[in-house]
Amino acid sequence: MPNRKRVSVVRLSATLAALALVVSACSGGSPSGSSGPSTPNPTPVVTPTSAPTGDVIAHPTGATEIVLRYDVGGGFVPMEFFAAHVPQFTMYGDGTVVFVSQVVDTSMKQAQGVGTNQPLRTLKLPESEVQALLLFALRDCGLAVAKTEYANQMVADAPTTTFTVNAEGDSKTVSAYALGFTNEPGPDTAILNALGRLAERLGNFDQNGAITSEPYVAKAFRATLTWQQGGVQGVQISAWPWEDLTVADFTFPADPNQLPQGIHLITADQVAALNIAGAENGLNSGFWTQAGDGRTFSLSIRPLLPEEKE
Repeated sequence: MPNRKRVSVVRLSATLAALALVVSACSGGSPSGSSGPSTPNPTPVVTPTSAPTGDVIAHPTGATEIVLRYDVGGGFVPMEFFAAHVPQFTMYGDGTVVFVSQVVDTSMKQAQGVGTNQPLRTLKLPESEVQALLLFALRDCGLAVAKTEYANQMVADAPTTTFTVNAEGDSKTVSAYALGFTNEPGPDTAILNALGRLAERLGNFDQNGAITSEPYVAKAFRATLTWQQGGVQGVQISAWPWEDLTVADFTFPADPNQLPQGIHLITADQVAALNIAGAENGLNSGFWTQAGDGRTFSLSIRPLLPEEKE
């Protein structure tokens, strides 16, 4: 059993009567980020609208136990993007945070036409800042009282925003389709605006680099080969990149009606063998390779997160 904190200030089973307080809290200014390159961060990564009462929010404390996650996925994007996708923000029980940075590393020159993910970064929060972030998410931005699903019938082919929280001995997932897109005012407008504020904060967690972090170093990577059965035209097809791997090492579905994608876990050295700057953050498009049997594949790379088994 994972260790958990003793008492609570917010419970996931909070009643909808608390929504009025949530909306009032979220109508205030945005949370503050720390500034200046120092370790640990000189100021909290988030400041709740009002101070906690002195109690704490119970949560798992393991280094691979997810406490809070924010993700945006789906919509009309190529299948390679799905294979390379990494959640935008994850906070683990020991305070470790792994997040997608919005700061582009201009020192990396990508191969023409090859797309890599945004830089993946990490830092470790003290428990006081874990508490502040949970308080901000659960109370100030309404995650504790939000419904599990919000639809938007006025928008097509948009992504879905998903929040996951594990606290108070309970877990909850809230998904909002087309969060932030224009919609007619309705009974969910206030809570959707509150969740949008949370998405904005977690989606740029290091405040454009103002909060000190380090590159995330994955222990392993998931490589996905997608068989281009109809062939590809007008693109560069690279030679097979590995001497120590063949297509036979990848696991493809036995059912011929399923998507012809093969998956295999690879090492950092095998990612480096691609000779693509930034591939350690994930490879999401533009790399085609031909195997020894003549078949052509697109290749996606995704770094594994701490909770994912090698």
